[in-house]
Amino acid sequence: MRAEAPYTPPMMHVADRLLSAVQRCGAPLCVGLDPVVGKLPAALQTLGATKPASAIESFSLAVLAACVRVAPVVKIQSACYERYGVDGMKALAATLESAREHGYEVILDAKRGDIGISAEHYAAAAFEAARADWVTVNAYLGADGLAPFVKHDHGAFALVRTSNPGGDALQSLRLSDGRSVAEAVADLVADAGKAALGGAGYSSLGAVVGATKPADAARLRGRMPHTLFLVPGYGAQGGGIADIKPCFNADGRGAIITASRSIIYAFTNDDDDWAGSIRRAAETTHHELAEGLRA
Repeated sequence: MRAEAPYTPPMMHVADRLLSAVQRCGAPLCVGLDPVVGKLPAALQTLGATKPASAIESFSLAVLAACVRVAPVVKIQSACYERYGVDGMKALAATLESAREHGYEVILDAKRGDIGISAEHYAAAAFEAARADWVTVNAYLGADGLAPFVKHDHGAFALVRTSNPGGDALQSLRLSDGRSVAEAVADLVADAGKAALGGAGYSSLGAVVGATKPADAARLRGRMPHTLFLVPGYGAQGGGIADIKPCFNADGRGAIITASRSIIYAFTNDDDDWAGSIRRAAETTHHELAEGLRA
């Protein structure tokens, strides 16, 4: 008599999992982890001068520990680690592992973009090797370049309307049908994500929409009702509560707000409790979002 295979419970849809994490935490806060050696606390500057990858790893692990249960999501900027070669990639691996151990939903901010087998390789690197939950991607190569990143248990945030001023030169251009380039990309993302909806009604293909473009965000939300927005630009880049509200649906869901510099560098050069200062800044941002979005 052949033994039955053990029952394996189905994995939770990645968008449902992210929304559940936000609900448990009480605010849609994503800490952006963009470690730069020259901005590290004085306690790590000496190490940073000779072993920069070790210094940013130590800093990253401290930030993750400081923000536990304050932020449900962390966005790790791959470039800050990749620049240090093999040592940097080891630091990135240690940071990703720590983020998972702390229970964060993990976004690898790597901005991948390719087609065919190359996109499949990039997706394998993000989800099988790095074991991230989400990765940022460039939608310029079309839906076939997005497909390998969009599954049931992991997903992608495609660049649609970014927060940097230089993005206006391309993203605001008008096409012959009257849409802006950003609106055309939004329509592509919305259509490509329809087949990947979770139980809460959101797709595993999300969109990056900057907090500094509230008028555009309102229009894009209308075009992408089932798309999770990853919203950079809050805090140090100038985005406030009024700017991010258009990124949410009427049910109060649908967006994750990223704060980076205003949290991870919330200390002075002579701050002996720099990790505590980071946690207090995260708590302040958490409170701002929780209270401001309810108003």
